[in-house]
Amino acid sequence: MKLLKKGDRVALAAPARAVTSEEMAPAIKMLESWGLQVIVTEGLYNRNGQLAGSDSHRAALLQGLLDDPEIRAIFCCRGGYGTVRIIDRLDFSRFAEHPKWIVGYSDVTVLHSHIHSTLGIPTLHATMPINMHGEETPATRTMHDFLFGKNRDSVDYEWEPSELNRKGVASAPVVGGNLSILYSLCGSRSQIDTHGKILLIEDLDEYLYHIDRMMLNLKRCGMLDGLAGLLVGGLTDMHDNTVPFGRTAMQIVAEAVREYDYPVVFNAPFGHLGDNNLALPLGINCTLESSNSKKCRIFAP
Repeated sequence: MKLLKKGDRVALAAPARAVTSEEMAPAIKMLESWGLQVIVTEGLYNRNGQLAGSDSHRAALLQGLLDDPEIRAIFCCRGGYGTVRIIDRLDFSRFAEHPKWIVGYSDVTVLHSHIHSTLGIPTLHATMPINMHGEETPATRTMHDFLFGKNRDSVDYEWEPSELNRKGVASAPVVGGNLSILYSLCGSRSQIDTHGKILLIEDLDEYLYHIDRMMLNLKRCGMLDGLAGLLVGGLTDMHDNTVPFGRTAMQIVAEAVREYDYPVVFNAPFGHLGDNNLALPLGINCTLESSNSKKCRIFAP
């Protein structure tokens, strides 16, 4: 996959929740400051309830961008919900001939997973235009540096350990994304093959028993067996019931993979973490170093 350069044409897409021109203005300005030509397709700001237009409308706009060989990257405006409603309407054959970066996280996990499952083409788990407010942040800087290849080691991150980590080193492609989305794709052709890979999971605004249900489902589907490693990003703003579930989200995840021996690392800087949602390529080999006593690290190549 080619890196971006000044003058390249990139586009905004809204496959899920609606956005406004006012919300997108800071992101467009920032992308243009990087020397990119930003394409805003007519109809991008349509609305149908929560969604950015009808299913047929959103699919048609995204299809046009996927097919256009001059578009070098597609930045998904925001997550929410809706991409799964259009994924089976999309034809990726021309995209496969002229691949481009698909950038986003959260609901964009539908696109990440489907592309990896059916084509094996790399994508980028990174912040989205709805989170770009004009000033540079760790999220926007790491996205820029990866897409432009600014540094040879543009993916090289360290963070503090957790006592729940399982020590070890793994080198493998990273796959995954939002846990709720991965759970919703189980049994479909968009379900990813996780065997021998580093699985990334993260989530937001879920009840603890939902986390338990989803982890058990991934386990029963074989998605936790045979991993090279498990990379746990933000488990943010979790909820409990009046009668407490009795375990934290991190403890639930640790329990679900207790019987395996691959490295497991928590508190990774990916997911619903605002300005600290760092860019991470999916489908590209990375090395994960996990410890419960010293800083953890992931880097590529």
